[in-house]
Amino acid sequence: MAVEQETLVEGDPAKREEARSLWGDAWRDLRRRPIFLISALLILLLIVMSIFPWAFTDANPRQADLIHNFLKRPDWTDFFGAGWFGYDGQGRSIYARVVYGARASITVGIFVTLGVTLLGGLTGMVAGYFGGAVDAVISRIIDIFFGIPLLLGALVLLGAFSARTVWSVVVALAVLGWTQIARVMRGAVLTVKQADYVMAGRALGAGTGRLMFRHILPNALAPVIVVATIALGGYIATEATLSFLGIGLQDPTISWGIDIASAQKVIRTAPYVLFFPAAALSITVLAFIMLGDAVRDALDPKLR
Repeated sequence: MAVEQETLVEGDPAKREEARSLWGDAWRDLRRRPIFLISALLILLLIVMSIFPWAFTDANPRQADLIHNFLKRPDWTDFFGAGWFGYDGQGRSIYARVVYGARASITVGIFVTLGVTLLGGLTGMVAGYFGGAVDAVISRIIDIFFGIPLLLGALVLLGAFSARTVWSVVVALAVLGWTQIARVMRGAVLTVKQADYVMAGRALGAGTGRLMFRHILPNALAPVIVVATIALGGYIATEATLSFLGIGLQDPTISWGIDIASAQKVIRTAPYVLFFPAAALSITVLAFIMLGDAVRDALDPKLR
């Protein structure tokens, strides 16, 4: 009789539809969304560019040759060559700097997102699961950090570093940017911990660690992943803003923000010096925001 029931379930399309998991259903939905495919391809291209920049250009982004100054405009016939986007005021290839600048931005965005997701996720999960005095104390700490503007706080923290590298920017943004993830995780855990399967696990004697990481965490991750994906683009924009203000990355690190800052002096005579790094930054941020929107729509059944 049990075998017959199992066969009936496997052969019934309605039953198979009910058995589909949230993540599997979201993946099937994402594959049919053009916005997801476009943003994923753009992000994949940017990641490959940041890892293997020499595959996109053989020009040296730091080589300054005053023969090629900013008056030498883009040469569209030099496809993927050093002069394709023209040269800046120091005679450096703008195209090569755009390609190599992706490494700093992608590195900062990914590692800051990983840091805030880990720190904020664990903090929010502890606050939501234990509740009571633990939740009250952690919530007040979250409120304190949430009241510090990310850009202003990063300016203050980075001012304490003697050498401002990619990793110092990552630390500054991760220390200040975890509060949003913590709030989202706390709310998700408060909802999930009331579910029947969590109550059943607690009744059967499951320990705190098993309940938190085997039952609650997998079912509370969806909103955190959505927020983290969208926030990644914001961290890239924040890094560029800090570098533009002169408190973020510094030479010899290649950054789109540094190039945008140096281009503002010649924006009237050579606007292309500003246009290309700014366009690369905008496309990168837009790609991650589009990806986050697609993931949000796929993981939220109410938006379908």
